Amino acid sequence: MIFKITYIAEDLQVKAYLGFPNNINITSANLKDFIPNIDVDAEVVSSIIPKVYEVENIQLPAFIYCRGGIGHFGRVKPSWVEAFANQGYVVLAPCYRGHEGGEGRDEFGGADEEDVHAAFRLLQSLPFVQSEKISIMGFSRGSINATKTAIKFPTTHKLILWGGVSSLIQTYEERVDLRRMLKRVIGNPNKVPEAYYKRSPIKQVHNITCPVLIMHGSVDHQVDVSHGVNLYRELKSQSKKTTLHLFENYGHHLPLTFHQDAIENMFEWIKND
Repeated sequence: MIFKITYIAEDLQVKAYLGFPNNINITSANLKDFIPNIDVDAEVVSSIIPKVYEVENIQLPAFIYCRGGIGHFGRVKPSWVEAFANQGYVVLAPCYRGHEGGEGRDEFGGADEEDVHAAFRLLQSLPFVQSEKISIMGFSRGSINATKTAIKFPTTHKLILWGGVSSLIQTYEERVDLRRMLKRVIGNPNKVPEAYYKRSPIKQVHNITCPVLIMHGSVDHQVDVSHGVNLYRELKSQSKKTTLHLFENYGHHLPLTFHQDAIENMFEWIKND
């Protein structure tokens, strides 16, 4: 079951997708009872699987999915939300400010980090969520907001960076096609290098306290595999708990069957304390 919701980040109305395992009985009406300060815009995905658990009688771990891209490119994939939720998790996937009808402007890991911070606080407030079991996954550019949120909330259970950017200056150098957007949204890295450092997980390693899983395709042409490998090495050099899953001969996106295997392995790692 997936709902599209509107929640508040700072003073802005931001859109997100909120997913539950298919065997959980929850409706728009009782969702509003639990979270009165959100609007339920739509029921996006439902299931014919029998609802055997009432949401008020359960406690589940939670998972924040930080999307990649900007604008329509890389938007939240409801099929991913559903796959994550059916691992037995409450899943919250912010669309980031300015997208899908939300207010504000996406700053590619700038002020929009508060959208993920607010999502974390929202999950913490829910009686059916195990507040000590909230993990965060950042895909592609989503690694920036995922890392910042894990640092902001030291109680984060696990952090996963999937095909994630670790150095935004490296991205600027490698992705000529993104330079115009990056200069428009952030500025020229030669003029505002600090803005790029603040958006680079590899520069924030010393502040990370939770275990980190890095997942990356070895032939990723959108975010080079060196982003993942370099971050893994930096985490190891600072004695952080980290694991590296390399997908040999695969790129930024995985074929469907292998994608599902990657999800299974990711959640097995999360559940293994």
